[in-house]
Amino acid sequence: MDVGVIGLGRMGRGMAASLVRAEHHVRVWNRTPAAAEGLEGVRPVATAAEAFSGDAVITMLADDAALRAVLLEGGLLAHASPPGLHLSMSTISVALAQELVTLHADAGIPYVAAPVFGRPEMAEKGALNIVAAGDPAAIARAQPLLDAMGTKTWCFGEAPHRANAVKLAGNFLLVSAIEAMGEAVALAHGHGVAGADLLDLLTNTLFASPVYKGYGASIAAERYEPPGFGLRLGAKDIGLALAAAGQVGVPMPFASVLRDGLIEAISHGDGDKDLAALATVSRRRSGQV
Repeated sequence: MDVGVIGLGRMGRGMAASLVRAEHHVRVWNRTPAAAEGLEGVRPVATAAEAFSGDAVITMLADDAALRAVLLEGGLLAHASPPGLHLSMSTISVALAQELVTLHADAGIPYVAAPVFGRPEMAEKGALNIVAAGDPAAIARAQPLLDAMGTKTWCFGEAPHRANAVKLAGNFLLVSAIEAMGEAVALAHGHGVAGADLLDLLTNTLFASPVYKGYGASIAAERYEPPGFGLRLGAKDIGLALAAAGQVGVPMPFASVLRDGLIEAISHGDGDKDLAALATVSRRRSGQV
C-alpha cells in the first residue's frame, strides 16, 4: 500500500520501519525533518499535505495540540487529494476523537482510531498491540498496515472514540502499577529490604506480567534514561483519562493521586525520564532519596 506517516517520534520511526519491512511504500513527514535521518526505505516529503494522501495516512503525534496543529490548523482535511483512510494512532483525548469523527465525515475521509500498546522497541519489531475502532470496512482495508505494525489488532466496535477510551484505561492501569511498585519498594526499603530483591520476588511470582516485569526491572536498577515512555507523556495521559471520566460521570479518585505524583516528579526534574521514574516519588516523600 501507498501510506503516509505523519510523526516520527520514537514510536513513529519504529512503525514506519515496520511498514517498510512489510514492503509498503512509505512517505514520511515530521515537523523536524532530521527525524527521518537514518530511516531506511522511506521517502521523506516536504509538507504534511504530501504525506496526507495515497491509500492511507497514519498520524502518530504527541498530543491533542500537535494533532490539531498539523491536521486541523494545517487544513489537511480539505486536501485536494485526500487519503483513502486516516489511521489516528496517537494517544489523544476522547473529546478530540469524537470531534474528528464528525470532521472526517464532513470531508468524506474514512477515519479509524487505532492507538497502540507497546514501547519503541516493540514498534521497531512490528510487535505492538493495536486497539482499533471504526467502520469495519475501513478497518479491513487498513488491516495489512495494522498487521505490519502489530502482533494483534483488538477491535472495539464502530465508534472510533471507544479505542481511545480503551487506550486511556490501559495507561491508567500501567501508571497505577508503577505507583504501586514505588510505594512497595519504599515500604520494603524502610525495613532494610533492597527494592531489587523485593521486585525480583514479586515480578517472578504474584506479578509475573510484562508491565510489572519490564517496569519493575527499570525501578530495581534505577534505570530511567533513555525514556521508552516519557513521564511527561504519562502525566498527559492521566489528565486525559480524568477528562474522559468526567465526560461520563465516572469518579477516578486514584487517577487524581497519580496525577499529583506525576506533577511532583515533573517538578523535581524527572519529566523527561522514563515513566518508571514515578517510583522515586514515594522514596523521596519518605526521605529515602
